[in-house]
Amino acid sequence: MPFVQGRLRNEALCVEIASECAHCRLPLHLEIDSEARVRVVEAEAEPWICIPIVDFKKLRAPNIIDDF
Repeated sequence: MPFVQGRLRNEALCVEIASECAHCRLPLHLEIDSEARVRVVEAEAEPWICIPIVDFKKLRAPNIIDDF
């Protein structure tokens, strides 16, 4: 994710995600920057966006994806 790489590299980064709404199938474009700010390109779209909070002290899986 850009917020992790941006912090590690001490750079401002941004990723663009092209997807579609799972409900109506309309195109959906997101931008996430290295400060974990999310921008939705389509003005009428209101997607639900979440960033998981991980307690690494309790994480027992090989990676966070396996715990979700």
